[in-house]
Order: sequence, then structure tokens, then C-alpha cells
Amino acid sequence: MIELIRHIATSLVEDKDSVEVKEIDQEDAQVIELHVAPDDLGKVIGKQGRTARAMRSLLAAATVGSGKDIRLEIVE
Repeated sequence: MIELIRHIATSLVEDKDSVEVKEIDQEDAQVIELHVAPDDLGKVIGKQGRTARAMRSLLAAATVGSGKDIRLEIVE
């Protein structure tokens, strides 16, 4: 899942070196944190959050049947 989010984010941003993806295990879910350069934040979120929502939908579809709750957090 981390590689999927990293690939999507690097294809959207201009500063590809600033893309950082971390996986954090919490009690109730697995959280994937996405860090990008401040100038690229709008590109990752998209108009009205459409790009971020699409990435979250891809994560949900990729984990169907696994029983895992995975959340994507885009960190400013």
C-alpha cells in the first residue's frame, strides 16, 4: 500500500524528492501518512479534495477482504 501511495504522489508533484510515506500501526487501524512539499500540497489534495478521495478509495478497494482498516492522512 505504501508503494501505491508513493507512486501516485510522485507522479503528481514537482518536488519528487520531498515525497515521504510512513506506515503507522494504531490500535484500531493502520495509518499511512503522506508528506509532500508545501507547494505540492494542493496537487495531492486536488480540487475539492477529489485526488485525496480517489487515493483513499484505491486504498479501500485494495484492502477489501483483508479485514484491515487503512486510513490515509496527508500531513501539512
